[in-house]
Amino acid sequence: MKPSTRPTTLAEWLDYQQHVHALGVDMGLDRVRAVWQRMGAPVIARRVITVGGTNGKGSTAAFLEAMLAAAGQRVGCYTSPHLLRYNERIRLAGTDATDAMLIESFDRIELARGDITLTYFEFGTLAALDLFARADLDVAVLEVGLGGRLDAVNIIDANAVIITTVDLDHVEWLGPDRDSIGREKAGIARRDRPAIVGETEPPQGLLEALAKQGAYIERAGHDFYVEREGNRWRWHHRDGTVLNLPAPELAAPVQYANAAAAIAALHAVQAVNPVELERIAALGMHFPRAPARLQSLGGDPALIVDVGHNPQAARALADWLDVQRGGRVHAVYGALADKDVGGVMMALGSRIAHWHLASLEEDTPRGLSASVLAGVLRQVLPRANFSTHDNVHQALAAARAGARRGERILAFGSFFVASAVLAES
Repeated sequence: MKPSTRPTTLAEWLDYQQHVHALGVDMGLDRVRAVWQRMGAPVIARRVITVGGTNGKGSTAAFLEAMLAAAGQRVGCYTSPHLLRYNERIRLAGTDATDAMLIESFDRIELARGDITLTYFEFGTLAALDLFARADLDVAVLEVGLGGRLDAVNIIDANAVIITTVDLDHVEWLGPDRDSIGREKAGIARRDRPAIVGETEPPQGLLEALAKQGAYIERAGHDFYVEREGNRWRWHHRDGTVLNLPAPELAAPVQYANAAAAIAALHAVQAVNPVELERIAALGMHFPRAPARLQSLGGDPALIVDVGHNPQAARALADWLDVQRGGRVHAVYGALADKDVGGVMMALGSRIAHWHLASLEEDTPRGLSASVLAGVLRQVLPRANFSTHDNVHQALAAARAGARRGERILAFGSFFVASAVLAES
């Protein structure tokens, strides 16, 4: 599909990209690789680190970006989805890509693609690569969108990869169990290059696939590990390296694992001076840019927003809640149709005093209605208190009206929930 007149604004380009390809998700690299080759397939940075996994990708990428910037390196960072503005997906030296930069890149992609169709995500990935190639970067950090082996990001051979966690999500595309999903995520690794495994009990399918590809595997709990002590922690590597570090600014206990994996990647590729690694890692703990990861928006009752949307992420939220002091927790929750809603609800259980269930049908065709969420909640937590609302705005207003001073409102379940809350806060 070609437009009768070429889009001229970013909004027009994004709307156009929604209709170029028949499928919103079309796993495979042939089309996007062909367009990239037509664009010359330039080197995007002197080093590339690709971050995949079920949860923790955005936080890990943020730690990498912060640590590399602290080392004085010029960094490009590509993440998805965005929360408030599309421009957030592509950052160059800590600054979001401008509308003009994106429009010019989309023009170049459109000229190169000819009759090859691209999905919305593939357009964005190519734009990131194109802009990075023009920016004289020391390091590019690429977050995988979905899976790994067949994700558009995988047309780039990374110097090192991180696989944060593997859990059940997107099973219709990636497989029905952790082993199958792990094999898909292992596809981003390359022979004789470091593959950092960020969880201590990864599925065997992931490890087998990494070994088959000939990657140099470094595992959390085996090759490197974390030792926590009060408000500080130590990162240990089997080669004897020990870093003494402050607690990560990002709140959840799982952020220690994300930060540790990011450090392991930098250590493995020697992207920073080894003598300086401790100083750089310490600075990186203070300045990661990862909004809506247990982000506190203040107030009383306190408002916290998180993008957690599957059972593994919900278990991390539960772990965080278990170490918090304070009153009851009110949830503002919305979800998409392909998510394990019951698993999320079960993971949080009685920690939630009242569920304010928000319909996301107005936000996306994949959004679930509040009535569907209520039906699942009745099944898995029959004694739970809840109310249903037409949208996130109404659910948040009801939570604020119902919560008392000293209590907390936790808004989570989807990027659509997080973006709606951030937009009005």
